[in-house]
Formats: sequence, structure tokens, C-alpha cells
Amino acid sequence: MRPTHYLLQYGITKNEEKAFELYSKAAEAGHLNAQCDLAIFYANGWGTAKNSGKAFEFYSKAAEAGNTNAQYNLALCYANGWGTTKNEEKAFELYSKATEAGHVNAQYNLGLCYTNGWGTTKNVEKAFELYSKAGEAGETEAQFNLAICYANELGTTKNLVKAFELYSKAAEAPGNINAQYNLALCYANGSGTTKNLEKAFELYSKAAEAGNLNAQYKLAIFYANGWGAAKNDEKAFELYSKASEAGNINVQYNLALCYANGSGTTKNLEKAFKLYSKAAEAGNTKAQYNLVLCYENRWGTMKNEEKAFEFYSKAKKAGHTNAQLNHGNCYFNGRGITKNQEKVFELQKQQKREV
Repeated sequence: MRPTHYLLQYGITKNEEKAFELYSKAAEAGHLNAQCDLAIFYANGWGTAKNSGKAFEFYSKAAEAGNTNAQYNLALCYANGWGTTKNEEKAFELYSKATEAGHVNAQYNLGLCYTNGWGTTKNVEKAFELYSKAGEAGETEAQFNLAICYANELGTTKNLVKAFELYSKAAEAPGNINAQYNLALCYANGSGTTKNLEKAFELYSKAAEAGNLNAQYKLAIFYANGWGAAKNDEKAFELYSKASEAGNINVQYNLALCYANGSGTTKNLEKAFKLYSKAAEAGNTKAQYNLVLCYENRWGTMKNEEKAFEFYSKAKKAGHTNAQLNHGNCYFNGRGITKNQEKVFELQKQQKREV
């Protein structure tokens, strides 16, 4: 009886230990496929204790003898440092061998090597070629990366229609949330297809439920504005809260607005101030300006004209129009800084030049 019978339950009770025992015997006898399968058992802890070193050993034996699946899995070991020292050059070499034999996943991973310069010189044209081959064979991650190539003119001519088509294919695969998110962007912006906010909302929802933080943020914006669905401030607040946990400064800013205006939640100026502070320190210009208003008007914090001036200065440097005007007024009135008419004149001249 074959080991696969015990593993796949062909007329018998599944028994990983028995399958492992039989693969071991066949591997010792020099059976290449058995060596590769035995390595998989060691790698996953099926029927035996997990042992990445043993997995590497048996992948190596089968790969040296020309087993394509073993070459691919051995490349993964070198790429990730599983059972051996990480070696991107060796991984690239093995992906290349498996690719020559037509291994679809190897083609995709070799494309990643060329995209990122892992173990080889960066080559987006070569990456595009490999993604194309793997994508045609139905590899959904390759289809997704191929769509990115078309959308961003990486290794090929920009083609938003082709990008949309490939995002659509990749999004059909269960769990491909990044493809769902990018496809939603296409519908939201009319990129490569007709603008469709309802369809964008549907796809953002799927990706958001699966934990995609960018999708949660976009979905919150859709609820806040009533795009593609009925306006729902409570739902927008809930999604901003989830997405903000990852530290996205734009999400923190929008969540601060919710607390400041009592939108979808109870008004809480202290919470708004804390969130404006986080987003402002990370460089969000709108948050910097709103933080000024908090310091000037005692919203969620003590009045502090020096701090207000500091954030006027930051927002001004980033090009915030109101901040540029009020920054000059601080020098004119001596708010948070010593009065300085020469500085006011200098700022006025600067604004005229920029206009």
C-alpha cells in the first residue's frame, strides 16, 4: 500500500504516522518523490516531530537528483533560513532551476527575486515576464503582481484596463484580500473600468472583514460620506477605530475628527487632542493645524500659545494655507513668540513670491 493512501484516506483511516514510516523506508531506498514528501512531513510535523533541519536534508537529496518540487522547496528553505543559513543567492539559483522545468510557484517566486533584487540584480522586465507565465498558468499571486506591473508601468507599458482585468481574476481566489482591495480602488476611482462606488463598497467590505487595515480605512470613509451605501457615522467610527490600531496617521486624524465633532461617538475633546497629537507628530499637516486650534481654544488640553506657534510652524512648512497666514499673525501679535515686525514683513514678501 502506498504512503499517500494513509495520508489521503483512500479506503482507510488517515494515519500520518504510518505514512511517515512508509515514506521513510522509500526515501532510504532512494525514491526521489518519497524523499521530497518525507521532507514535507518533517517541515510540517506530520506523523513526526517538526524538524526543519531534516526537511532541509531530504529536500537537498531529492533536489540534487533533479526533483523539481524539492528544488522549489529547498529554495524556500534558503530564502527563509529554514533548517539552514539564509542564502538568497542559493534560493535564486534553485528557483531558476525549478522554473526551467516549468514549476509555476517557482516562476512566481523567481519573479519576486527580480522585483526585489533578492539574490540577483533587480530586473522589473524579467519579473514581468515571469509573472506573466505564472499568471497564465493560474497562479493568483502572480496575477496580482502582474496587475501591479500594468498599473505602475513596471517592466511593461502602463495599461489600467489590463490591470483591472488581472485584479479581477486574482480577487476571485479565496482569501486574496490585497487583490480585493486593489480591485475596490479601481472601481472607486474608475481606473481601468467604469466608476462604481457600490461595487467598491462591496469589495472594501470583504477585504475589511478579512482584516485589511487599508480597506477598513477606505470603508470608514465610504460610510462617513454615504458612498456606495447609506451614510453611517457609527460604522465609520467603528472602522476608523480598528484601522487606527496599526498607527496610520490619516486614520488617527479622521478618528480625532469623530471625537472632536461627536460623529458616530460621544464628543470627547481629550481623545481628539491625543489623536491629533499622534498624527501631528508623525507629519499629518491637517492634524498639526487642528492641534494648534486645540492649544489656542483649550480643546482637550491647557491653553499653550508657545505650543500653538510650534505647530503653526510645522504646518506652514508643509504648505497649509491657514497655517501660513496665522504663523505671520503670531509674529505680529506676539502670540507664542516675541513680536517681530521684520519677520512679519519677511513672511509677507515670501508669500508674494510664492503667489
